[in-house]
Amino acid sequence: MSGRVVHFEIPFDDAERARRFYSEAFGWQMQGMPELDYTVVSTGPSAPDGGMPAEPGYIGGGMMQRQEPVRSPVVVIDVDDIDSALEKVASLGGSTVVPRQPIGDMGYSAYFKDSEGNLVGLWQNATPGA
Repeated sequence: MSGRVVHFEIPFDDAERARRFYSEAFGWQMQGMPELDYTVVSTGPSAPDGGMPAEPGYIGGGMMQRQEPVRSPVVVIDVDDIDSALEKVASLGGSTVVPRQPIGDMGYSAYFKDSEGNLVGLWQNATPGA
């Protein structure tokens, strides 16, 4: 399990207003994914294929309509196995908010509350060929 923060999510009430705000304020690039009702956010240079960050140290993120449970910005942590991570979270006083769910063919996400009541996301890459 890497345990690294690899992504952030920012909810919005008005998609165009939020995209314009972050684009103009910080120069972030936005790419809509209408099939997922999601906007991919790039905060720095990407690899030539437009995918992963091309510069060490920066992370990208996403934006989506504000709804339960994501009402405020969250960080997303990369794990090898979401179900195992959620079991560990529970053993340490946290709780699952949204269990493992597929995100297209890219991987899986989940949300939990930590011991302090903060909402945190988890990400697990899809296993190639699975």
